[in-house]
Amino acid sequence: MILAIDQGTTSTTCLVCDPELRVLGRASRDLAQHFPQPGWVEHDAEEIWDSVLVTAAGALDAAGVPASELTAIGITNQRETTVLWERATGRPVAPAIVWQDRRTAEECKALPSDLIRERTGLVPDPYFSATKLRWLLARTSLPADRLAFGTIDSWLVWRLTGGDRHVTDRTNASRTMLAALRTGDWDDELLELFAIPREVLPEIVEPAGRIGEAELLGSRVAITGMAGDQQAALFGQGCLEPGDTKATYGTGAFVLVHDGERTDPPPHGLLRTACFGGFALEGSVFVAGAAVQWLRDGLGVLESSEESASLAASVQDTGGVHFVPALAGLGSPWWRADARGLISGLHRGTRREHLVRAALEGIAFQVRDVLDAAGAAGHAAVRVDGGATANLVLMQFQADILQRPVEVAAEREATGIGAAGLACLGAGLWSGPEPVRELRGTSERYEPGISADRADELHAAWLEAVRRAL
Repeated sequence: MILAIDQGTTSTTCLVCDPELRVLGRASRDLAQHFPQPGWVEHDAEEIWDSVLVTAAGALDAAGVPASELTAIGITNQRETTVLWERATGRPVAPAIVWQDRRTAEECKALPSDLIRERTGLVPDPYFSATKLRWLLARTSLPADRLAFGTIDSWLVWRLTGGDRHVTDRTNASRTMLAALRTGDWDDELLELFAIPREVLPEIVEPAGRIGEAELLGSRVAITGMAGDQQAALFGQGCLEPGDTKATYGTGAFVLVHDGERTDPPPHGLLRTACFGGFALEGSVFVAGAAVQWLRDGLGVLESSEESASLAASVQDTGGVHFVPALAGLGSPWWRADARGLISGLHRGTRREHLVRAALEGIAFQVRDVLDAAGAAGHAAVRVDGGATANLVLMQFQADILQRPVEVAAEREATGIGAAGLACLGAGLWSGPEPVRELRGTSERYEPGISADRADELHAAWLEAVRRAL
């Protein structure tokens, strides 16, 4: 039995799986978001830890499995979110700074973009951990040797092992702007650039292997798998070969294309990131499902996110409306932290149904922008997961605008499935990674329903709306 801990931006989910990746029990708990100033996003790291304990117990209860029967634990996590804590007490010195936080945007403008892109595969952006960590270090009087830094994976392993293990895996390390892709280790020149003392950094380990031993619910269980959420989803979707592509739809949308062993700088507008068995090109769309949430909570246009599909299906198109959801700047391939959201094409005949459909289409257009930048045109299916894959209108339009089939994972929580798979591999339950590809199922497959010329025409109109937003 495997416990997969999926600690996300808005919730924590735990799954209990068997080695065939069948989900036997699950539990979820929402996580509070804190916005102390415009552009600031924070989490309570202690609340994150508490949510893991509660959902782990809930998933085990749902499966009818005691903690003593667990073979291994796999962890996957929201990436880049930064925690700084005291080694002696394990107490965070400040709230965790979430990946969406923009407080260091001005600082990032002065960074040497060519060096960072060549060394890390990233772009200078407040999205990543380095400037968040520097901001936190500048506001504590404690010396470096009394502090520990980590992304959420590190924080959870520290707590699970009672402070015995201070580690991160190489997929999460590759999202900090402090690790070199070619060496897989912390880079001295980057540490000097960001004024980060090496003493605060965790040890970098592989995503699958014996990482530590957890004390969980009265039992000791090996931690044998760990990866950032998007890399875990790439693994969970069975994307093990160059060219394999997945898109995960959550708060944001994250598109990864397996790129083998390449560590050269990525194409313009994209990132190169470590993944299991090599490296991947990544496009990070900051706002996807969050656009629908904003229509619901911010404007009151929707009573529920689920309502978006039926409203969008009630109109044939957007009536010329475009919604560029730059509510937290624009990520790939634009990388403009200063961009702001834009709704264009409004007229007297515009109804809320058009606006909702434009929001869904805006998600799909952003995914195409990423794949266009990656040069990943082709006919192979894009494997998709995440909550928004339940939206039939979005999935059909995604296939239409990509001109490629879209395959929805049978288990939409591919991040948790990926963590479970890595734990199986790390615990020796699998002899290699191939079972994840064999065990992956597909619930729906969407084929393009419009011509390539029509898809290009729609996309060109979208790009004009993006130009206005920029």
